[in-house]
Amino acid sequence: MPKLVDHDERRAQIIDALLRAAADTGLHAVTMRSVATEAGISVRLVQYYFDTKEQLLLAALNRLTARMGERVRDRVRTAGSSPTPRDIVEAVLLEAVPTDEESRIFHLVYTEYAVLSITDPALGGQPFLAAPNEMEGFLVGQLEAAQQAGDADPRVDAGQEAVVLLSVSAGLGLSVLLGQRTAGDATAVLHYHLGRLFPGS
Repeated sequence: MPKLVDHDERRAQIIDALLRAAADTGLHAVTMRSVATEAGISVRLVQYYFDTKEQLLLAALNRLTARMGERVRDRVRTAGSSPTPRDIVEAVLLEAVPTDEESRIFHLVYTEYAVLSITDPALGGQPFLAAPNEMEGFLVGQLEAAQQAGDADPRVDAGQEAVVLLSVSAGLGLSVLLGQRTAGDATAVLHYHLGRLFPGS
């Protein structure tokens, strides 16, 4: 009896192969053939699931975005059953720092997508470009909740601080990718700043 194929699993296998290939050679250099080689399958099979490279790129981008959300939620869960606004803010910001191979690949390839979207119309209109704005609004809410609870400096402008926090965490993540500092050093900088922002927590 022939083995039944799990199509979702096969699609995930192909997408993960694209992400690994992009992390090794750059998103611009990825081809259907290089993805097939990385996945250990035929080009024809890759094309069975994804008609074009563009479809594959978009599917991988959606996987990256969903996986980041999962990792943030995992970090928040480690803070306990009743995480504070600071716990949540810290979880969001620390996820921007590459601390393992999965997050290194994520941030490297996600950065490539962001740059590519500037010149590629197919990527320019994708929802992932709205994610930073959504995250900014989310952080504003957490900062305001912390201020109301007396855990964050009441003099801070939550809207402006959310922009600063996201910019700092993104910059630190890039500095880790570039080898300018270690993940531990970047984490220490974030903890330092959060300690000043949340003196009551």
